[in-house]
Amino acid sequence: MRTVELLLDEAADVAVREAWRRLAEAGLPSQARHRSPTNSPHLTLAACPELTAPIRWELAEVAAALPLPARFTGVVRFERPTSVLAWALQLDSALAGLHARVWEAVVSDSPPETLNPFHAPARWSPHITLGRSRRAGAFAGRQIPEILPAPPLSVWLTTLRSYDTETGALEVLEPRF
Repeated sequence: MRTVELLLDEAADVAVREAWRRLAEAGLPSQARHRSPTNSPHLTLAACPELTAPIRWELAEVAAALPLPARFTGVVRFERPTSVLAWALQLDSALAGLHARVWEAVVSDSPPETLNPFHAPARWSPHITLGRSRRAGAFAGRQIPEILPAPPLSVWLTTLRSYDTETGALEVLEPRF
């Protein structure tokens, strides 16, 4: 699979990595434990089996719209089937529009059964993962607000990239000029 992701500005990246560090130090699941050089704070927009030429064409248009301002709204938890702790992002019209364009691009040239339904616009919850565990309820009953730093109020979504889950390769998706 190939993900389509947005990277954060440097200050937001540092803040997320600090949250990762604090979770790890508290003995909680943390993205800091993933030592891969490809592991960085990001916002996943969609995933598809491959980035075909038609999908790439549309994604180049999306990349041209960056950077995009965004706002963190606080901590969220998901249980699907893994436990996820994250900082949520406000789904304003600009972010919703950018996400819809990415979704339309991957839907246009991917078999429907290969797409993650949680990435569909009606179900997508923009967030930056702080920690994840296969253990249900991994973050329940914990004093998370005391552990985490406050998220920055505003961030910039700066770079569109793709991660290949089979090869581990990263690719920056450049705008078309």
